[in-house]
Amino acid sequence: MIDIAFYAPLKSPDHPTPSGDREMARSLRSMMTDDGMQARLVSDIRLYDKHGDMGLQTRLQAQAEAECTRLVNELSTAPPDVWVTYHNYYKAPDLIGPTVCEALQIPYVQFESTRARKRLTGKWATFAAAAEAASDAAQIVFYQTQQDAEALQAYRTGTQRLIKIAPFLPFDQLPQVANPAQNDDILTVAMMRAGDKMQSFALLAEALAQLTAPNWRLCIVGDGPAREQVQALTACFSTNVVFLGQLTRSELSQTYAKAGLFVWPGVNEAYGMVYLEAQAAGLPVVAQDRPGVRDVTYGGPHPDPTEGSLAVAQRIDALLKNPAQRQAEGTAARTMVAANHLQGHAKTKFRAAIRSLIGKQA
Repeated sequence: MIDIAFYAPLKSPDHPTPSGDREMARSLRSMMTDDGMQARLVSDIRLYDKHGDMGLQTRLQAQAEAECTRLVNELSTAPPDVWVTYHNYYKAPDLIGPTVCEALQIPYVQFESTRARKRLTGKWATFAAAAEAASDAAQIVFYQTQQDAEALQAYRTGTQRLIKIAPFLPFDQLPQVANPAQNDDILTVAMMRAGDKMQSFALLAEALAQLTAPNWRLCIVGDGPAREQVQALTACFSTNVVFLGQLTRSELSQTYAKAGLFVWPGVNEAYGMVYLEAQAAGLPVVAQDRPGVRDVTYGGPHPDPTEGSLAVAQRIDALLKNPAQRQAEGTAARTMVAANHLQGHAKTKFRAAIRSLIGKQA
């Protein structure tokens, strides 16, 4: 049995608030708890500075030092075989894993880390330096997108290995299949909060205003503090927009199966688990052609971000007016997910890499 210590400095996977980052962390922990592996969450301390507050960074560093002491004492009698940190970056550096691993003399591994050396000056300088140091300490860094690979390769240290594991869904069997040729509903699934999510909702509302296809309906799954703003953006389409709220996993699966296409612009998305969920159900996807997003979406051509909302509207219109195209793209997207983005593919690659690392350490 491979005993894995797991940590996510940005967001604990056990926190109930939905987010794509937490969903991926849960998927990763699930993937690491099977077939001769067990993963235990060893800390839920959040080391996140959203705004570049040096005082906050100092306080979080003190918390991290205390947590390191606790974990070294707690784990020293039966050290794990390996430590895996999920999503180390300049706003949420791993201030714990490298220290604990050095004290216990166990391998240190990162999953989906990003490099941002331009942040080594400015208000995140302290955290950025810590994130870079943590990345340098990792024997293996698993990456998920081509954009991350470029920076990781540029700053790779020593014998560090970079291994791609494509974004994956937390199951091995495809869910209930949709019949997009027979359904006209547009589906969107997203949290409602300020920032990139609201920018995507605003762009979506602009696109809806330019549709020429008749009788469309948009179903929005999700909730959050910006719900009123999202409702205001879509108020002029009130008879065409349905808010479904936050759904359970089972309810969401059924909703995907009843839709005709999935639309989410994806402003600054790392990649977006919702695209994989929609395509696993056999839905065609409308998303802007952005780094990360293009790693998980089939077909296209997806709208260029520089072409704005009109290009998004034109892509939606093309699919709404062509049921056969919706069906063909959805079927091809489902096949792509089955071939590349299910848990089993990730598990096989991850387990082989970790076993080789532990063998080298033995």
